[in-house]
Formats: sequence, C-alpha cells, structure tokens
Amino acid sequence: MAIYLYRAHTADAKSVRGEVEAPDPATAARILRDRQLFISEIHEKKERITTASIMDRFKKVSSGDVANFTRQLATMVVAGLMIPDALTILRNQTTNPAFIRVLSDIEHQIDSGGNLADSLGKYPAVFTPIYIALVRAGESSGTLDQVLTRLAETLEAQREFQNKVKGAMIYPVIIVIGMVLVVGVMMTVVIPRLTDMYKDFGMELPASTQFLINLSHFFVQFWWLMILLAFGGTGLFRRWRRTPAGQLIVDSLILKIPLFGNLTKKILLVEFTRTLGMLVGSGIHIINGLQILRDSLGNVLFRNAIDEIAKKIEKGFPLGDSFGQFDIFPPIVAQMMKIGEETGKLDETLTKLSKYFESESEHLVEGLTTAIEPIIMVVLGVGVGFIVISVITPIYNLTSQFK
Repeated sequence: MAIYLYRAHTADAKSVRGEVEAPDPATAARILRDRQLFISEIHEKKERITTASIMDRFKKVSSGDVANFTRQLATMVVAGLMIPDALTILRNQTTNPAFIRVLSDIEHQIDSGGNLADSLGKYPAVFTPIYIALVRAGESSGTLDQVLTRLAETLEAQREFQNKVKGAMIYPVIIVIGMVLVVGVMMTVVIPRLTDMYKDFGMELPASTQFLINLSHFFVQFWWLMILLAFGGTGLFRRWRRTPAGQLIVDSLILKIPLFGNLTKKILLVEFTRTLGMLVGSGIHIINGLQILRDSLGNVLFRNAIDEIAKKIEKGFPLGDSFGQFDIFPPIVAQMMKIGEETGKLDETLTKLSKYFESESEHLVEGLTTAIEPIIMVVLGVGVGFIVISVITPIYNLTSQFK
C-alpha cells in the first residue's frame, strides 16, 4: 500500500489538499471520485528512508497478530459492525507495519466488491488454507460471526498449548547451549595454554590428556572447516529432507524416538482433531475437511493416511472403520469417530478428543522435562569429569616428580 498526496476541489469549487492510502494511483483516484472530489493533481508520497522504515519492511505477521485480529474481528461482527468498518478500526489499532499493509489491502478489496475469504486468500503466508476455508464457509452459510468466534477460540487454544510446550523446553535448551559454550572455551582457550606449559616441562602425557590436546588443536586449526561442514551439512540435509524418500525416513524416525516421538505424535493428534472438529462444525464436509487439513500436518505418515482415509470415505466406508485401519492413529480415535458419526455430533466428539490428547501431551511434556534434566546432568558431569581428570593428572604427576 502507498500514500498519495492530492490536490482537488469540491462541487462548490472549494480547493482541498490531503492524502489517501491505496495500492495504486488508479485506485486512489477512484476513492477520491467516490468522495465527490475533482482531482487536479495526485502523486505518490515519498517516504524518508530511515533505519526504522527499513526494519519495518522486514517485519512479518506473527501467529499472535492473526489470533488477536480474529478475536477482535469476531467481537465486532457479533456486535453488528460491518466488515469494512471493522477492518478500518483494526487497521488503526494495529502496531505491526506489515499487518497494517495487509489489512489496508484487504479493506480496499472488500470496498471494491470482493468478499472476505478471497481477500484473505491473497495472503497465504499470513492466513492458512484452513483459516480461509472456514471464513468462506461462514460467509456462504451466513454464520460468519459464529465461525470467527470459534476460530478465535481455536487459535488462542493453539497458542496457549504451543507456549506450554516451548516453555517446558526452555530449561533443557539453555543447559545444552551452556554446555556447548563451556566446551568451546575450554577447547580454544584453556587447553592450548596448558599444552604450552606441558611442552615446556617436556613431560609424557596420559592418553586422555593427549586426546584432549589433539581435539583442542583440531578446534583451533580447523574451526572454519567445522563451521563450513555444519552449514553445508544442514543445507544438504534440508534439501534431502524435502524429497519424498527423505520425508518418509525422517518423519518415521522422529515418531520412533523414545519419549520425544510419542510427544510429537500426541501434538499432531491435538492439532488434527481440534482443527477437523472446527472444520466439520462450520459446515464443511468431512472429505473436504480432510483434504484441507492434510497439507497443514507436519508429518508425511499422517498425510498419507489421511489421503487413504478420504478415498475410503468417498467410496462409502464408515468413518470409524477407515481410521481404525491405520496404526498411526490410536484406537481411541477410531472409536470416538464411530461414536460421533452415529450420534451426529462429530464436531463435539473431535473437540473432546483434542482436549484428551492435549492433556496427554501436557503430561508427556512434564515427563520429558523430568527425564531430560538428569540425563543432561549425567552427560555434563561425565564430560566435565573427563576434562578435569585429563587436565589435573599431568599436573599431579609433575608435582610428584618434584617431591
């Protein structure tokens, strides 16, 4: 979006000046004509290039921005406010420049006769296909207020759950980073100085000390090679990870890792059941819901299973039986699907199922954190003990010779 300065006059020949925001000059001129203004001059306002303006261009729209926007838009729609008016208010309240540009463009598209779902669809990096599909379903059924309210609740629940998982992982991550920094300092600063001292005395070194010195020498001499290998290896791994074979191998191995694999599976099930329940509850057919949901899942095993399940349902197979044929889904999923299908309350059943998996995930996170802490302490103790023994043993031998 750009800002255009204009000079015009009204129907009674009164001269006016001002500025208008629009994606292009033609749109700006149309907006001014709609205001009954006769344009005599219009040109784009040149912004001063500052550090703040440069930084603003690199800002992105976060999931928190989208969640807050959805909650506020739902509240305004429920209160009876028109979509364009609600977007204007939200744009003026938003502090993220990137989101301001998005909302301004969406507002102009709707003013030009577009609908909300199509306008949101032009920003796939901000609004997910699931989000857009739900808004489109709400607009077509006349229940946009209900859909937005439920979508806001779901986004807020997702953020809260993700924050719990991330918060539980903070302590182990900090400890690991601390270990890496300490080892780096030891290898590049402390050990080389001790090595010079040992050389001056010309003493024979134990095998552990010699290994530590050789390792330190490699760190000091070939640090650039380690960095190159790290970045190069990461790039090659990511490239291979995008291939079908790479996705299948990595995603299969992730789910087999003790503790962490089970947690990853539970988190995927939370997102799957919660989102599918929201889609079905908004009036989207189960097959369309599965197709929309498929691409949002971060594991190829789940995506492949959903593809097969959608085909079976399309052929007339019962929902519960279709899910029960895939081991990737626990038996409780097939059972609850069957109950929801029989009672006609599939959306409520899926919502309850998502809360069950969320509770299970929280317990697993607590257990994982409890298990990781002693493991880290043991590894840290063994590493520090090895370094201390390797450093002190030659010094002890040297003092024994003097005695």
